[in-house]
Amino acid sequence: MKNKILFVLCLLTGLMFINAGLDKFFHYMPMPKDMPEKMINAGKAFMEIGWLMPLVAFGEITGGLLLIFSTTRALGAVILTPILTGILLSNITTAPSGLPIALVLAAIVLWVIIENWHKYLPMLRK
Repeated sequence: MKNKILFVLCLLTGLMFINAGLDKFFHYMPMPKDMPEKMINAGKAFMEIGWLMPLVAFGEITGGLLLIFSTTRALGAVILTPILTGILLSNITTAPSGLPIALVLAAIVLWVIIENWHKYLPMLRK
């Protein structure tokens, strides 16, 4: 039962990251009307760095796809961790209204990391 719950959560989380990554390329989701000015300015600054948003989008799409499949889930969690850290920090500092969903995503990725801890151990051992 635990594996089925983890699969459904990873599927939904993976799809959310894939959607966010695709939106960075195709801009099909409208910007929220109540977004803080600091967040808008930060987004404009990130857009000025031409390679940054495509890199983040590629990471979100790749990590989201890898998170869906149980054999690649551990790698997907590793790829999504720095992106999720940025999401958490952005929501903590500028837009606390988005913090609940960011914390849920972080909890799911953390659960994946804990469940796959044995796959990370060879990198830490000599």
